Amino acid sequence: MARRGGFQGGMPGNMNNLMKQAQRMQRQMEETGKELEEKTYTATVGGGAVEVAVSGKKELVSVKLAEEVVDPDDIEMLQDLIVAAVNEALREATKESEEAMARITGGMSSGLGGFGL
Repeated sequence: MARRGGFQGGMPGNMNNLMKQAQRMQRQMEETGKELEEKTYTATVGGGAVEVAVSGKKELVSVKLAEEVVDPDDIEMLQDLIVAAVNEALREATKESEEAMARITGGMSSGLGGFGL
């Protein structure tokens, strides 16, 4: 006669181990996410003419301009340099976040739609 309810063949132990691993992974991801949010990423463009810093929360923190790059007759160049620097710093922050999460998840996060950290 078949047993009613429950798992057979040792499944409860395997399921418990799987749940513990998932919980451990979730804790590691939360801790890593907090650590990454506290970091600052900088990028410099134009031979040092523009330097920006963004936080791990992907917010612009600072912009430093060399005096020689401030030319009232060429505002477009300055705007382009600022955009390029901010984008580079954001790419660096995103790359480090993705690499950190991939180390924790063994690359599974990309298959789960990422975690947006």
